[in-house]
Amino acid sequence: MSTPSPAALPIRPLTRHDLTACADLSENRGWQREEHKWGLLLSAGKGFGIDDPDGGLIAACVVTEYGPPARPGLHAVGMVLVAERHARQGIGRRLMRHIVSVAGTTPLTLYATPSGRPLYEELGFKVTGMSEMVLGRFVPEERPGGPVTRPASADDLAGILRLDEEVFGVDRTPLITRLPAFADHLRVAEDDGRIIGYAAAWPNMNTHVVGPLIARDTETAKALIASLAARTERPLRTDIDVRHEELLHWVKQRGLESVMSNAVMTHGIAELPGDWARRFAPLTVAAG
Repeated sequence: MSTPSPAALPIRPLTRHDLTACADLSENRGWQREEHKWGLLLSAGKGFGIDDPDGGLIAACVVTEYGPPARPGLHAVGMVLVAERHARQGIGRRLMRHIVSVAGTTPLTLYATPSGRPLYEELGFKVTGMSEMVLGRFVPEERPGGPVTRPASADDLAGILRLDEEVFGVDRTPLITRLPAFADHLRVAEDDGRIIGYAAAWPNMNTHVVGPLIARDTETAKALIASLAARTERPLRTDIDVRHEELLHWVKQRGLESVMSNAVMTHGIAELPGDWARRFAPLTVAAG
């Protein structure tokens, strides 16, 4: 019996039961396995995949929906992967067309690598911004300044959610409420008892990823990063909106180095909602 063509294989929903297969697919394409991140995305978002008749997955991606379930305001697309032996056969295009079709009139956003950008442009995505990934061991300042930061408590969650929706422009409750269990460190910055920023550091292989990073201003963002760095021995990694030039310059002075840049792209919307001036870094580029 002949093996079915990948073009004829169905696209099906993925669940947490597919976590190992998703991690295997990441490894197949030279990415890190990132099982911790896959677990979050498959729990908070909706996975889509194509099964390989020989076992595992031919392709996968995750869509994280933001806003009311009946009326989502934004879908973030991430972890778009096609197995090496099935690359350049139109499978990624087919998967993304399916995502665009399922979204209907709901706007989409994603972070595109240089190699993936042409496909997304072909599907109608437009570049609306850029982010820069930085990585390295943070060197603390001798006299750190900025607002006071402290560990977030359960009582802070409502305030974090209000600030996050105000800055991001769409309700992200299903994702943000998972942060206390997902992240190793979650901290808030305060001014006169009011939360003016928050940030998490979550484990990803041998690094701690800083994200989300939401702050009233650059000094608050610096204070949050420094406070997280003081609580880990791992290298830090984060993806900073390139419009935050001062913060990018500062983290590079403190030992982090540029790794790569990604294009922030949107479909069905001219620009992302919310306040970019207070949105410094995403939780992960896979979830916007």
